Amino acid sequence: MDVNPIPRSTAVSDAVFARFVEEILTGRWPAGEPVPSERELALAWQVNRHAVREALKRVQQAGLVRISHGGKTRVPDWRRHAGLDVLSALASTGAVPPVEVLADVAVMRRSVAADAARLCAQRADEQQVAAVVAAARAYPDSLDLAAVAAADLEFWTAVIEGAGNLAYRLALNTLVAAIAEVGAETIAALNAAEVTDRAAHLGLAEAIAARDAEAAGRQAAELLSRFVDACALRAGKE
Repeated sequence: MDVNPIPRSTAVSDAVFARFVEEILTGRWPAGEPVPSERELALAWQVNRHAVREALKRVQQAGLVRISHGGKTRVPDWRRHAGLDVLSALASTGAVPPVEVLADVAVMRRSVAADAARLCAQRADEQQVAAVVAAARAYPDSLDLAAVAAADLEFWTAVIEGAGNLAYRLALNTLVAAIAEVGAETIAALNAAEVTDRAAHLGLAEAIAARDAEAAGRQAAELLSRFVDACALRAGKE
């Protein structure tokens, strides 16, 4: 392997993990091929073997390598074996065009959020409903995209907390990270029609407070479809 030192601008273990992900997702380490040994990587990246070993464990947990006892560590097809936690890496490395990642994330976000709104109307306790209503009422009537984007995240976090679904809560974290990797300016331009609509957020909160699960799910899907449509148009998926 060629010597290509890891930058020291971040924690060594994080930087090594990021390099692993980059090598795999960009195809420089093709599916089916063995990963270089810990010793080779430590020498090439100018880091200690412990950092390589710890990063390799994280890469394995993400489904990006498979380690066989007594055998080689190999790269599987990440499309078949990786988890949602590689979404942000896909966007940051360019292994998949960021706008395509964003379009797919937008569709998943709509599906998760619409069902979360429905579940919130059914399951949320009074304190959780009050949190949703409060987030909607505090929503700024503004065209300041940074302010409304922050309010939008607070609103949807309250909705998903009220849904009582742990998988949805963790998915929210993943989706937020993936969206962040694409870039704030790109997101703001595509998502303006959704996040600046205070009335739609208030209406959705009212449906949840009224325990109207059907209306909550429908209104959530309609609201988030704006971002889906904008992303699909940008990615050429329409």
